[in-house]
Amino acid sequence: MSAATLTESDFTKRDEPFSLFREWLEDAKASEINDPHAVALASVDADGLPDVRMVLMNGFDERGFTIFTNFESAKGREILASMKAAMCFHWKSLRRSVRVRGHVEVVSDDEADAYFATRPRGSQIGAWASKQSRALGSREELEEAVVAQTERFGEDTVPRPTYWSGFRLVPETIEFWHDRPFRLHDRVVFKKDGDRWATERLYP
Repeated sequence: MSAATLTESDFTKRDEPFSLFREWLEDAKASEINDPHAVALASVDADGLPDVRMVLMNGFDERGFTIFTNFESAKGREILASMKAAMCFHWKSLRRSVRVRGHVEVVSDDEADAYFATRPRGSQIGAWASKQSRALGSREELEEAVVAQTERFGEDTVPRPTYWSGFRLVPETIEFWHDRPFRLHDRVVFKKDGDRWATERLYP
C-alpha cells in the first residue's frame, strides 16, 4: 500500500477495518519518532461537556481497542457513566489519522490481572500511590505515597488494585484519513451494520 494515497482497493477488498488498521499501525511503528500507540481518548462529563486526553492504547484486536486506567480517575468515572467513547490516532510522520467511535465494555478481571503483571514494578506501585485526577497538595506528597506503598509491598508481588482495570472501545465506526495536496484528503469510513461492515468515501 502506498504511503501517498488510500486507493479504492485498500478498502473495497476488505470486509472489515481491522486489517487495514493493523497495517497502518505497523507502518507507524516503523516511522513514528514517539509512541505509535498514543491516542487521544474522548469522553463526556455529567454535564455533557466533552473531555479529551492522550493515553496509550494497550491492546488491539477484532474485539476493539483497549486501554487500562484507574477507574476512579476523571476518564474512568466519565466512561463508566456513559459506556461510550471515541479515539483519534494521529501519525504525523505518515500524515495519517484514524478515528474510532463506539460503546465501551470493561475487560475481564483475568485480562486486567494479566496486563497489570506486565507493567514495571514502579508503575504497579504508582497505581496504588496515585489518587488519579484528584487534587495533589505537592510533589512531595506523591513521592511520600510512593515510598509508603513501596515499603508496604516490600519484596512481595504487587497485586492489581480493585479500582484499576481496562476499557475496551468496541467500534461502531472507524474512519481512515490520509493527507493529500490542497486539502483534498482521502477519507474512508467503515460503519458497523449488524454483523457486517459497510464502507464509504467521504468528502474531505
